[in-house]
Amino acid sequence: MHKAGFVNIVGNPNVGKSTLMNQLVGERISIATFKAQTTRHRIMGIVNTPDMQIVFSDTPGVLKPNYKLQESMLAFSESALQDADVLLYVTDVIENPEKNMDFLEKVQKMSIPVILLINKIDELEKSEVSGKWLENTSSSDKPITAHHSPLTPQQTLSAIVDKWHTLLPKAEILPISAKNKFGIDMLLRRIGELLPESPAFFDKDQLTDKPARFFVSEIIREKILLYYDKEIPYAVEVSVEQFKESERNIRISAVIYVERESQKGIIIGHQGIALKRVSTEARKSLERFFGKPIFLETFVKVDRDWRSSQRELDSFGYNPE
Repeated sequence: MHKAGFVNIVGNPNVGKSTLMNQLVGERISIATFKAQTTRHRIMGIVNTPDMQIVFSDTPGVLKPNYKLQESMLAFSESALQDADVLLYVTDVIENPEKNMDFLEKVQKMSIPVILLINKIDELEKSEVSGKWLENTSSSDKPITAHHSPLTPQQTLSAIVDKWHTLLPKAEILPISAKNKFGIDMLLRRIGELLPESPAFFDKDQLTDKPARFFVSEIIREKILLYYDKEIPYAVEVSVEQFKESERNIRISAVIYVERESQKGIIIGHQGIALKRVSTEARKSLERFFGKPIFLETFVKVDRDWRSSQRELDSFGYNPE
């Protein structure tokens, strides 16, 4: 008997979906930073055992779109509701459960197994977490507690579980800490129990559905997210113009697109120092990822309002079809 199926990960921004994805797959294939909206595409990661294949799918955080790029990101998330055998809905110990109720109502109507993951339970020891939780839920029909005195970690977690039971009564609820790998083995076992009998969908040695160029652009974009503030990281897209691999090394040429000349100047920095730092850190990560020496060239170009141009978005791969 062989089992196989699609397990899709959805939820609001910054709840730890990409960290969870990387822990489940055992490889670092999704951008995971402290900043929200880091995942822009739907990314598959494949876990294989002799008698099972789990095809995980990381998706962008659910948000109200303000421009076409975010519309495409939301479409990736909504598409994950249509082809899953098991759905993982990720929240955390601070988030307001009633955030983005339109999307949550779609999850409520699903007939497939839904596992609700309450992430970041390691943060329950922080004294401000229970207060933040109460603050985020005080606008609900009825407060979770009748008082606002500090709760113990166990009381806070119990309150969170109770609230989610009312919102997703058919879902299984599992507290986890993706960062600390707490609950990951239990989650994998439960997914294995829920998957249908099926032959494998992909070759057993395949890790993801994305090509090498995709991970080059994501790793460069990750460094920009880490080293630049405010709007700059969200106005950036990376395109790999050249990827030449030999037995000894890989030669890569990539273009960093921004929307404004002023943003180009910020990315490059005084005497090119900022761009050099991004390129150096990206090269180190790429060498770890591919296991080979990397020769990386980066350029910066202006592509005005690419986030609002459907033609440009299609060229960058933002097409959920």
